[in-house]
Amino acid sequence: MKFSELNLEPSLLSAIQKLNYEDCTPIQEQAMPHILEGKDVAGLAQTGTGKTAAFVIPLMERILRARPAPGDATEEQKALYEKRAFKDWKPQNFILILVPTRELAEQVQENITKFSVDSGLRGFAIYGGTGYDKQKEALKNGVEFIVATPGRLIDLYKEHLVDLKQVRAIVFDEADRMFDMGFKDDMKYILQRVPRERQFLVFSATLNFDVLNTAYQFGSEPVEINISRDQAKAENVKDQIFHVGSDEKPQQLLSLLKVHNPKQAIIFTNFKLSVEKIARFLVDNGIPAMAISSLLTQAQRNRVIEQFKAENNMNILVATDVAARGLDIKGVDMVINYELPNDSESYVHRIGRTGRAGTTGQAFSLVGDKDIEALARIEDYLKHKVEVGYLENDQLVKDFKAMSHHHEGHYPKSLDRARAPRERQGGGGGERRSGGGPRGERRGGEQRRHEKGPRDQQRSAQGNRPGGPRPEHKKHEGGKRPDQHQQRRHEGGKRHDQKRHEHRKGPHPQHAKKHAPVVAQKSLGQKISGFFKRLFS
Repeated sequence: MKFSELNLEPSLLSAIQKLNYEDCTPIQEQAMPHILEGKDVAGLAQTGTGKTAAFVIPLMERILRARPAPGDATEEQKALYEKRAFKDWKPQNFILILVPTRELAEQVQENITKFSVDSGLRGFAIYGGTGYDKQKEALKNGVEFIVATPGRLIDLYKEHLVDLKQVRAIVFDEADRMFDMGFKDDMKYILQRVPRERQFLVFSATLNFDVLNTAYQFGSEPVEINISRDQAKAENVKDQIFHVGSDEKPQQLLSLLKVHNPKQAIIFTNFKLSVEKIARFLVDNGIPAMAISSLLTQAQRNRVIEQFKAENNMNILVATDVAARGLDIKGVDMVINYELPNDSESYVHRIGRTGRAGTTGQAFSLVGDKDIEALARIEDYLKHKVEVGYLENDQLVKDFKAMSHHHEGHYPKSLDRARAPRERQGGGGGERRSGGGPRGERRGGEQRRHEKGPRDQQRSAQGNRPGGPRPEHKKHEGGKRPDQHQQRRHEGGKRHDQKRHEHRKGPHPQHAKKHAPVVAQKSLGQKISGFFKRLFS
């Protein structure tokens, strides 16, 4: 199907044609007619298949058709306005699009800007890690689309800056990842506050039970569209694995980049502390590379992404799944997995970063001893063996500077340790927080203003219990300075070291006495009974 066959509003069709979009992708072809009719839709499609346009374009069409039809419109055109338009659309109404990460929010907003160039529709992305002023100003002036991460949206709602009763359609983009990252409670919080008669759209690479159950729970009966039921990997991507030893991975990585010389490449690692180490190894060996992980601030991450998208020699990006999730960079022609992800679906997401928009791409995975179990799960998920590749001896780089292991187990000195939560990413599972699960937008330092919850009430109850708060929460009394407490801790440490030293020399006499077996004293009856047993035995 071609976009010209959808009878779209002229200003919207003009913007699409300026982008040289002609043919609809499968998810667009199947989802857009249902959305144009105002139906709820649950769309399942792999990454890179045009999911964003599949919901942005028809929603724009419905808003534009809510405007008065031109005076010279034919009866057929008037019928189209009547059929597709949001009924009684008001200036304060808007479409709410919820996404798991800041990068995806910016990406969706970019699409809205491109498609609305001739129609005058407005959109704005709101997320944590940035100031409130611009976001408040945009909401005050009014927009037709709000693209938001749940945390910041709830903040603005509690400050009465967003009226969720004005939502006419709500979209959950990458809904599966939102559940994985701990947004389930936030999603329900928002759904409870938007009108029940809103249009409900959910798009993701995998539609798990929780996602669909949430849709049904809030009165939606979505048309289920699955264009990838028999396709477990992204199209136009040739993937290979290289069986190597763990200590051979740096050489293999360097050699693959030298042999194939990609225009743009993303190197994935499971561990955020390895990101800077790998990037530094490449730079030390003459290959410009950039690192992006949750350890960076939002401003730093934005700069890295802009550099990577631009035409320059900084065309290698080292990233974790969390950092690269949702990035849509069409020029990527190679993906390398430094380690295989533990989650099979994350493998598909990773290699799907290349081979986009009809282009072809390559994906290479370095498989060491620790990756064997993950490889078995991936091949079982793909339902076929991944092709095994190898490099000839003369293709291997022999003279190179070895990878530094200085930062293993430690946070890079160049980054703020206070912002570095403990994380081990096993294939894009997201960062964890205690309690209600992780939030992608927290990584840049977003501070939520929570209403008092169960844990706050619990703390209050503990603070008021008999006996007062725990000793360690008491204020310093008697004019004692904090350094006195530090001194006591230091002395305690010396005592601990002394005990440990004594333990090496041998057991302390008191300890030996304390732990010696205790012989129970026999009663008089037991003594007499034993005497007769010995006498007659």
